[in-house]
Amino acid sequence: MPACVLVLKERASAETLYKSLQDAGVPLTRVALVAPDQGDPGQGVLTPEPMEQVELLNPSIARNRRQKSMSRWLLPFGFMAGLTFTQITTLDTFSQFGPIGEALIGGLLGMGSGLMGSYAAAASVPSENEDGVRILRNRHQEQLWLLLLETPAGREVPWQLVQKTRPQQVVRLSEL
Repeated sequence: MPACVLVLKERASAETLYKSLQDAGVPLTRVALVAPDQGDPGQGVLTPEPMEQVELLNPSIARNRRQKSMSRWLLPFGFMAGLTFTQITTLDTFSQFGPIGEALIGGLLGMGSGLMGSYAAAASVPSENEDGVRILRNRHQEQLWLLLLETPAGREVPWQLVQKTRPQQVVRLSEL
């Protein structure tokens, strides 16, 4: 889904833009307002969210989701690989546990390897928005408001309405 983040000086600009987009009938799949750390959340239509809870602005959320997804298939695969390896080799590392115990321990060790592999593989995939997120984190530290706008696939945000709010910066995070 196309997503962009507007960097604004004040909350009133974000509220005005949001109301203008609603009045124009622009379909938005997600709207998130990120308040500066020292900013007064105040009252308004949009409720500010912490930057750490917005997935597009926090790559560690995506990495954790990717790791859990990979572990769902790497753990059973690792168990079967460890079990198979124990059975096809003539190593007697855990022979004191008997043939079934030895195979089971081999399977558990393989499962542990699968878990480690899921962490390594999830950490090795770079974020596609890394540069944009770094820019936005810097703007957040400068005590500026961030407004995330996500539209359905194939729909653009009406840039004429966006330009009326005079954002300091517009960062596109994803496009389809």
